[in-house]
Amino acid sequence: MSDLVIVESPAKAKTIKMYLGKNYSVVASMGHLRDLPKSQFGVDVEHDFEPKYISIRGKGELISKLKKEAKSAKHVYLATDPDREGEAISWHLAKLLDMDEKAPVRVTFNEITKNAVKNGIKQPRVIDMDLVNAQQARRVLDRIVGYKLSPVLWHSVKKGLSAGRVQSVATRLTVDREREINAFVPQEYWLIDAIYPGSTAKKQFRARFFGNADGKVELKNEEQTLGVLETIKNSPHVVSSVKNGEKQRMPSPPFITSSLQQEASRRLNFNARRTMSVAQELYEGINVSGRGMMGLITYMRTDSLRIAAEAQDAARAYIAREYGENYVPKKPRVYRTKKNAQDAHEAIRPSDVELTPESIRSSLSNDQYRLYKLIWDHFVASQMENAIYNTVSVDIDAGGWILRANGQNVKFKGFTVLYEENGDDKGEAPEKDIPPLAQGEVLAPKGIEHEQKFTQPPARYTEATLIRALEDNGIGRPSTYAPTITTILSRGYVVREGRSLKPTALGEVTCDLLTEHFKKIVDVGFTAEMESDLDDVEEGKRDWVETIREFYTDFDRSLKTAEEKLGDVRIKMEDEPSDVVCELCGRTMVYKMGRFGKFLACPGFPECRNTKSLTTPTDHKCPKCGSAVLIKTTRSGKKYYGCEKNPTCDFMTWDEPTEDKCPQCGSILLKRVRWGKTTYYCYNNDCSYGKNETKPSAKKSAAKKGTSSAARGRADKK
Repeated sequence: MSDLVIVESPAKAKTIKMYLGKNYSVVASMGHLRDLPKSQFGVDVEHDFEPKYISIRGKGELISKLKKEAKSAKHVYLATDPDREGEAISWHLAKLLDMDEKAPVRVTFNEITKNAVKNGIKQPRVIDMDLVNAQQARRVLDRIVGYKLSPVLWHSVKKGLSAGRVQSVATRLTVDREREINAFVPQEYWLIDAIYPGSTAKKQFRARFFGNADGKVELKNEEQTLGVLETIKNSPHVVSSVKNGEKQRMPSPPFITSSLQQEASRRLNFNARRTMSVAQELYEGINVSGRGMMGLITYMRTDSLRIAAEAQDAARAYIAREYGENYVPKKPRVYRTKKNAQDAHEAIRPSDVELTPESIRSSLSNDQYRLYKLIWDHFVASQMENAIYNTVSVDIDAGGWILRANGQNVKFKGFTVLYEENGDDKGEAPEKDIPPLAQGEVLAPKGIEHEQKFTQPPARYTEATLIRALEDNGIGRPSTYAPTITTILSRGYVVREGRSLKPTALGEVTCDLLTEHFKKIVDVGFTAEMESDLDDVEEGKRDWVETIREFYTDFDRSLKTAEEKLGDVRIKMEDEPSDVVCELCGRTMVYKMGRFGKFLACPGFPECRNTKSLTTPTDHKCPKCGSAVLIKTTRSGKKYYGCEKNPTCDFMTWDEPTEDKCPQCGSILLKRVRWGKTTYYCYNNDCSYGKNETKPSAKKSAAKKGTSSAARGRADKK
């Protein structure tokens, strides 16, 4: 009779089974097995908001299997993820399997390594009901808001809409930012730059107009600028001061969930959902060549900056060996965690710093490698010495006006030898080489330029900056950032334009309705306070039922008032006109937002029901039937190329068709660009032609080199 360990996913089960051996059976629950019913409210308000849990449809067979295995096991251990959600899943499992909730059956692993798993299984504990209640409180709150508020939106705005605590605030942030952009009034200003010879004949440096001896002066119009420019051009340029100095830059702390999502967005162009999916794979276990299944990173849902002492020691030893003792700080770095953060887990780091990204690259997919490298590099850099820069600031007097040049160069690379922070994030001036200058030295400018500028409105949110805004305002928690953004995009409240997030008309109308009638639901401060209350429930400082009751009393009052005020009011949204004419009735079609994004519709509905998906024509011809190839989008918004005769013709490819023919079989070549690398391969599944060059070529060596690329292309099409 063996011990049974229940985890959430098959990948995690496979890794843990390898570590525990033959005396343990490890199975996966596949996530939640019980939840509130979808077809009804499922919360008994009159009896302390008691949730009415039911088994999730389609999981009956799995539940029966788990019950059978639990009955025959010597001991049952619940090893779901180490957070609120994981604790709740364990509690639900205990209920379903008739386990004693007060028995030590719960085990957790911050990282899935051999030592962590074996130590965790030796130290079982009871299920933490404070964690469970915090999750229950969040689930019930979200059910109350969703099921009570959504019908108001259906009645007054549009059927099928949904409301939620965190998603409503996230939508409001994007709406407020868009309105701030639209209301922005640009302010004129002018720049004056003087260009001087550098330390060599090929080098030069610039000094920018600063002001005068009394301080900074803003150039606000052309007349003022031309007056200053005249003086500068007709006056000697004398170095009035030279200030040399030194500055240091500290590395950023190791990643937490939000900072990982932000950095992966900036550097890898991963959205939050993709980042968390790949991170989950790295945490649960990868089959590393020569070492077997193992978790490569610590738990990826965390807001703590704490690092285990042994991990820190390992990183410092690695740095000393690979870079030298001068790259190791005298004392281990300790980063301060934010006040409202939970400290249940460490920051995100590699499980074993000796497993460098390059050493295991062959065992990882491209996404896994790139994200692991980001985490590994960032963590090791966070334990390294500061970067040191020599700085110089030069003031040049030209007829009483001051031109200033700031420069810096690296004295000691420190952590930047491994991980260079983005200059935009740190506000760092780029490295600028200014030649040695002495006070009183007269300079001869090579040129003087002036330029009109206008102040710019604030930028739209990207996924990275919206996550940062949510975090800074105390909205949501590590596990909610990615689902929140996915939700507001899928509901059509926000759309992507490039990397930016733009609210739709639907998002604005919904936000306005909620702001007018349910102010607290979209209030940043109130939502942050509610998150803090849930944290207090987790820490055993608040009763979860009382927390819900306090919210519900005011919410129910607002709900009844809103229903009375709105009555039969139906908010109409203006449709955005297009330049497409409906071929059935001649009206000009309009853009509408549907469940799967924008589409064209005839405004004559219901008399005319003509609709069209949005497509963009290309100059390419379909290799199957010769018709035009169009750029189309999937339901999830992903771009692909397809024949205009679809569904009669089934030509489809994710990669761009080209005008070039395959030198081996004569079919068309497709062009794929991945991570800056361009690959051409043949569309014909039976042809092996493909290569990695900037232009197609029939060279035998190139064709041979590209065989694997062609195979990947065919796999993608399948």
